[in-house]
Amino acid sequence: MSDNDVYPVNIAGVQRELRLMEVAPGVKIAVLNILGDTELVQASAKALAAKLPAAASYLVTAEAKSIPLAYALSVETRLPYIVLRKSHKPYMGDALSAETLSITTNKPQTLYLDEKDRDVIKGAKVVLVDDVISTGSTLQGMRLIMHKAGADVIAEAAIFTEGDRAKWNNVIALGHLPVFAN
Repeated sequence: MSDNDVYPVNIAGVQRELRLMEVAPGVKIAVLNILGDTELVQASAKALAAKLPAAASYLVTAEAKSIPLAYALSVETRLPYIVLRKSHKPYMGDALSAETLSITTNKPQTLYLDEKDRDVIKGAKVVLVDDVISTGSTLQGMRLIMHKAGADVIAEAAIFTEGDRAKWNNVIALGHLPVFAN
């Protein structure tokens, strides 16, 4: 594969070519970057919203690339959304936290639930939202924080899952991306 290799996808009727990025020696993934891609985000949100459980009361996502998706899903479903931040700010007070390791950053990160969101999320039925679920580390971090906060995770949703398809049978997704090994 050359540095210009791409993987064509159709996401909710929208065609894109995803750039392949090496994440380990001889291993590449197709990178989905939805930031600034309003057409793709809107189409994805509409398609995902139709698949989400009606019992949900909140959407929860991790900062940063999936925020536009959570916002668009919020508009489609009329559910509020909460963003788990990747750094603690003084105004966040007694925030809950969990560590995660994203495949695209290759270093540990911590997710934080703002103190202001702790009370509203307690006992709530939540849907965890991400752009791509690959290793599951970010998802696991989100689950851990929701457990600490007393929320009930009733579904997990993403535009794509990636890697071992069987690992993601319970995730509501619009498609699946392979991992490319040389």
